Amino acid sequence: MYQHILIPLENSLADETILTHIKPLASMTGAKLLLVHVADGWVARNFNQLQLAESEEMKQDRAYLEKRRGELAAEGFTCAAVLALGEPSDEIIKLAREKDVDLIAMTTHGHRLVSDILYGATADKVRHAVDVPVLLLKVKS
Repeated sequence: MYQHILIPLENSLADETILTHIKPLASMTGAKLLLVHVADGWVARNFNQLQLAESEEMKQDRAYLEKRRGELAAEGFTCAAVLALGEPSDEIIKLAREKDVDLIAMTTHGHRLVSDILYGATADKVRHAVDVPVLLLKVKS
């Protein structure tokens, strides 16, 4: 079944929704977990080409990912974490291909029409661009 699951995290309460659902699946299948957060602020988007110093937001995101990775490791999961920089959908798609994952599990906020245009449609773009299953869970309000 699934051996390597990519889980984009937002550093928000939405993360509990996806982790609560994925942990039992990963336990049953013995899947490795790849936690990803995409920093998409100005510094993150221009970090490499302008050789910028890491922003406070990026430092906090890295610490959050490491905290989550450590918690999952303490629960017995094989888990890695990546802080990517740039456009969230593009970075998730790129990592899914590079890291040879066989499932992407992510949350959606259930925006409709105009909201999807305004807030971006990360989940929609990801699900149309990858060749692996994408599990989408709506965040509970």
